[in-house]
Amino acid sequence: MKYKNTIKSGKVRYIIFKEDDTWYGVALEFNLVEEGSNPQEVMKSLFEAIQGYVETAQKLKMRPMPLNQKPDKEYQKLWDKLEKTKEKSVMPKNVYNFGYNAIEPAMAY
Repeated sequence: MKYKNTIKSGKVRYIIFKEDDTWYGVALEFNLVEEGSNPQEVMKSLFEAIQGYVETAQKLKMRPMPLNQKPDKEYQKLWDKLEKTKEKSVMPKNVYNFGYNAIEPAMAY
């Protein structure tokens, strides 16, 4: 089976959105979720979590499966909706940002 993400390359989809009074950040293929009181804080925290997840996978020389998890249905549904709205250049008010975060090789020390 060919995986989209490996420990050397790929990309993970992310969404930063608000539900009630809380902001959430989700990395879909990693099933990571961060929360906070403002979208910038959540985005920073999510990107740090993604980086840590990838660095750990690289250090442990993990197989690609953990980097290619099936997203929660709720988040996949939201992603699909956002992809459709992107064509119209209209983002829902509860969404701060969404897109891709690249998987990059670890820096040699």
